Amino acid sequence: MEARAVENWKEDPFDALLKVQSEQDLFKCVADMARSLGFEYCAYGIKMPVPISRPSVAMFSNYSERWKRCYEERGYLQIDPTVQHAFRSTLPIVWSNRLFASALDMWDEARSQGLQVGWAQASRGPNGAVGLLTLARSADPLTAAELAENQTKMSWLTQYTHAAMANLLTPKLAPETQITLTLREREVLRWTAEGKTAYEIAQILSISERTVNFHINNVVTKLGTCNKTQAAVKAAALGLLI
Repeated sequence: MEARAVENWKEDPFDALLKVQSEQDLFKCVADMARSLGFEYCAYGIKMPVPISRPSVAMFSNYSERWKRCYEERGYLQIDPTVQHAFRSTLPIVWSNRLFASALDMWDEARSQGLQVGWAQASRGPNGAVGLLTLARSADPLTAAELAENQTKMSWLTQYTHAAMANLLTPKLAPETQITLTLREREVLRWTAEGKTAYEIAQILSISERTVNFHINNVVTKLGTCNKTQAAVKAAALGLLI
């Protein structure tokens, strides 16, 4: 019976998230689902793979305005251990003194503003976007029994939130991800990324060097880059070489 309940919770509300038409309405739905799991606070952030040097970022939360101002003004995004973990792993983490040992000021400030208990998990999409969902509350420790009961739902919420948000935000924040490369363009660019010259690529693919350069020029134009090296880096970041 319990397994069926989890299955229903997984299928119906989550599929509905994919149909929401705006990121603001989507976040409201996610926050409502977080509350049903016992978390009064919810936050979601997404980082695009481009621009490489300064990637586009979008953040949503129902935290207090005071905490949001504090987080931004003190640059906590740069030192937040949960964010750092998100770039290394998609495994879920629970807030703890040990986790925030490298950011004690941030941890003390968060707890002083009612953010006592939290859980977070990252997601990654095929276009290179990284998302992080955080569920938090002001009291009641997150017990092993609660995790055993709800972590499957929490993880599903994480994955669907990222999929839905990425669908809405990627075309706005990283329009380059909508670019399509031909099979031959991908082949040429993969070998370019390996450091091969146009002559070497021509030999490998049994085509003329002129044809190789033709494809490279097309890719450089499509991606709006200055040269083939930048094109290869950008295409790899966007997941276009898969």
